[in-house]
Amino acid sequence: MNQKPETRNRKPSVVVICGPTGIGKTSAGIEAAETFGGEIISADSMQVYKYMDIGTAKPTHEERERIFHHMIDIIEPDEDFSAAKFALSADEIIERLRTRGIIPFLVGGTGLYIKALVHGLFHPGTSLADTRNRLKYEAETHGTESLYKRLLKSDREAADKIHPNDTFRIIRALEVYETTGMTISEHHKKHAFSGSRFNVLKIGLTTEREDLYKRIEKRVDLMVEAGFAEEVKRLLDMNYPAGLKSMQSIGYRHMIEYVTGRIPLDETVRILKQDTRRFAKRQMTWFNADPEIIWIKPDQGNDIKMLVGSFLKATRNVTIRPPIYTDERR
Repeated sequence: MNQKPETRNRKPSVVVICGPTGIGKTSAGIEAAETFGGEIISADSMQVYKYMDIGTAKPTHEERERIFHHMIDIIEPDEDFSAAKFALSADEIIERLRTRGIIPFLVGGTGLYIKALVHGLFHPGTSLADTRNRLKYEAETHGTESLYKRLLKSDREAADKIHPNDTFRIIRALEVYETTGMTISEHHKKHAFSGSRFNVLKIGLTTEREDLYKRIEKRVDLMVEAGFAEEVKRLLDMNYPAGLKSMQSIGYRHMIEYVTGRIPLDETVRILKQDTRRFAKRQMTWFNADPEIIWIKPDQGNDIKMLVGSFLKATRNVTIRPPIYTDERR
């Protein structure tokens, strides 16, 4: 990036801490934010939902007491949310923090949310409502599986990243292909990582695959011990249907199978661990495509702080104050 300093420094500065599920992003983000008087914006597509705490591995009450977290518990499980909505909300938060000299730390594993905020989303053209409605009708009439099979033929790359039950994303991918003649994967590649709206430091947490898998398995066991099944049962009792997009996410769809008596607990846990490992692999594939990410081991907290300190000094963010939590500031 060969920007002139005066041009570069007109942009707000943002620190991104990303990586696969279970690797320790929350702890690393809190440590760094504490050191530099920052606040955390959660870049997690599931932590936006209320009542979904255990399965989304939300920061604990104590952790949120240490550092203020934005974009957590902001919508009901049956409300729609998207990368575009996330980017708009996070952008407003960053501007508020910037005016008060507070550094935003964008922490999470939803790569599309991070990309939407930092680089913006691609625009494949005007969506045809008739196409979308037709695809929705086909899903309702013939089932999502038939649309997924069609997506496998038209855009195998996208299909490999989308769960076969994720009707919303399947329809979106087919809609883009049928209205533009170009697959959604091609649109993503054409738009990928082009330009940045902020001064950004991207830190990715990484470790050996065996270590990551052990972390994931331990996390799943801890979730079950903490009452994950009871959380899912409570959501069903609150009349949130099992077919909701939020309820079909990883972990929740697995526990629904258990609490409704379809699968025993030991088999549920085995499948959940397996699918979470696969999910982490997909996350790493996404993040590895971004050349701007600096990879750090999760236990190298001092290296993370050194990188952040150098970055903030280079972008002339000299007004770094500890956060003062007031109602007015929120």
